[in-house]
Amino acid sequence: MLTTSIVLYKTPRNQIETVLKSVLDSNCVDKIYIIDNSPTDELSYVKDISPLIEYIPHDNTGYGSSHNIAIKKSLEVGADYHVVLNPDIRFEPNVLLELTNYMSENQDVGYILPKVVYPNGELQYLCKLLPTPSDLIFRRFLPKTKKTEKKNDRYILKQSGYDKIMNPPCLSGCFMFLNCKILKEHNLYFDDKFFMYFEDFDLMRRIHKVSKTIFYPHVSIIHDHAKESYKSKKMLIQHIKSAIKYFNKWGWIFDKERKEMNKKILEEIGIL
Repeated sequence: MLTTSIVLYKTPRNQIETVLKSVLDSNCVDKIYIIDNSPTDELSYVKDISPLIEYIPHDNTGYGSSHNIAIKKSLEVGADYHVVLNPDIRFEPNVLLELTNYMSENQDVGYILPKVVYPNGELQYLCKLLPTPSDLIFRRFLPKTKKTEKKNDRYILKQSGYDKIMNPPCLSGCFMFLNCKILKEHNLYFDDKFFMYFEDFDLMRRIHKVSKTIFYPHVSIIHDHAKESYKSKKMLIQHIKSAIKYFNKWGWIFDKERKEMNKKILEEIGIL
């Protein structure tokens, strides 16, 4: 059984209909949980799009905590796999089936991310090392120089070529294909202390500790990726708050586990 979840918040209708079309055209999804954090019921029409949809109006307690509602429901109904989807993505009908087949044949995999591209076809570099505070400062606040570009290329594993399967400790949360057996065995959910941002890095790290977190480049999805924290001061502040929570939880300077996980993936792709 394959289930999915999408969290909405004043989401444009065209985005909702596009991502739902991708899911429904796949013909392999058994349940679609829509968690609506919007302040009104304006988006409640989505429940009439398909009988597979369970529409759940919800107070806006955060992105991760809202997806936790669906993950718990998926585990209760005995789902094998669950996909956390951003509403700003779309993909071809074969994607979910191919990922299902790959995970079914590789039960030591807890999470899969396919290749992700912008609408113009440009690759998004969404495989990463576990971040250090300096990684984020270099990326966000310092001007681009040869030194900062080299550091950033290392952080996003650019030298890997993004053309082969690999097992990074940190990947994007825009499309999270999850193995429910591993989630259930290790009681893995989003940490609801993160309202928005870093909840995916945090969960990915915990999944990586007990299983593989795979980048699978043989299928791709399109992600609009608005980078709201680069456009909105409010979102930037939220990003910074979440970063502080993340490093308070895992360590700022001294983080032995981060060092070991990063060394392992760098060795795997031949950088270290």
